[in-house]
Amino acid sequence: MSDLVQVGLVGVGIIAETHLAVLAERAGVSLEFAVDPHLKEPPAFRGTKPPHYGSLSDALEAHQPDLVVIATPTDTHADLAVQALTLSSAQVLVEKPLVRDLTSLTRLRSLDGSADVRGRVFTAHHFAFSPEVDWAAEEIAEHPEWGPVTGVTSAFCDPYILRGEQAFASYVSSWMDSGVNQLSMLSRFVKLTELTSGDRQMDGGASSWATFAYRSRDTTGTARLRSSWLTGSSSKETVLTFGRSGVEIWIDHTSMTGFAAQGTSLLAAHGNDGLTPRKIAHYRPLYESLLSGRPDPVLSFDTAATVTELHCAP
Repeated sequence: MSDLVQVGLVGVGIIAETHLAVLAERAGVSLEFAVDPHLKEPPAFRGTKPPHYGSLSDALEAHQPDLVVIATPTDTHADLAVQALTLSSAQVLVEKPLVRDLTSLTRLRSLDGSADVRGRVFTAHHFAFSPEVDWAAEEIAEHPEWGPVTGVTSAFCDPYILRGEQAFASYVSSWMDSGVNQLSMLSRFVKLTELTSGDRQMDGGASSWATFAYRSRDTTGTARLRSSWLTGSSSKETVLTFGRSGVEIWIDHTSMTGFAAQGTSLLAAHGNDGLTPRKIAHYRPLYESLLSGRPDPVLSFDTAATVTELHCAP
C-alpha cells in the first residue's frame, strides 16, 4: 500500500463505528467513500463527510481505493467481496465471518487465478487480536515446559435474544456469530482439524454446542465450544488446560483479563486498566497488522477458509 491508504467503507452500521474510530486514529488513512443503500448521509470522518453511494459498484466507478472494508450483514459478504475483487485492485477486509456457507467459499476460491483472492482478501478475526489472547499466546510461547494444550473449553454468551428477530437478521445465529470468533481465536493456540460432535442450531439458533479435534505439539485434544444468546449480559471465557504440567490458563474475554495457575500457585496474570473499549482494543492491533505490509496469518484468506470449513462442516 502507499503511504496514504485510501479506504472505502461498505456498510455503516454498529460495527462500522469501530472501524471508523480506529481508522481515524491513523494519520496515514483517508476515508474516500462510504456505501450504504439504507442511509442518505455518510458518516463523519475527522469532521468531514466523504462521498456517499448506494452501491459499491457506483463507488468503484468513481474511486480507486487501496482498501475496501466490508462491514455489512453476513449474507452480503460474498457478493460484495466479488465486486471489490473484480471492479478494483484494492485489498479487501471483510467482517467475520468471511462467508456464510461453503458454496460461497468455493465461489471466492474460483476467482483466485484472476483476482488474487489469497493475496487480497482478509477477514476481521478481531478476537484473535484481543489483549488477553495476545497475553496468553505470549505466556505459552515463553513456557514450553508447560507442554501441549490437552483440553479447551470456551463459552461465548451475548444478550442478543433481547433484540428478537433483529438479532437473527443481523447475525444469523449464535453459532454463525460467535463460532467464528471462537475458532479464529483458538487458532492462536492450537491447530483445529475437524468437527467431532455437537448441535450448532440449538434453541432455534439462539445457542450452540460443538466439539472439535485439534493438534498441539505432539498430542491431540478436544475443544468444547458453547455459544448462547439466552442471557441478559455478555460473558465470554476460555480455559486452556496443559494436562502434563497441571497448568491452566483462564481467559476472560469480556473483561480482557486472564491468569495462569498450577495447583495452588498463581503463575502469571493479565490485567486491564479499563481505559480502552473492548472493540477498540481488538481493532487497533488488527489494523496495525493489516496495514503493516505483513498481515498476521490469522487475517489471511487461507485462515478464513479453514475456519469456514470447520464452522460450516456438515
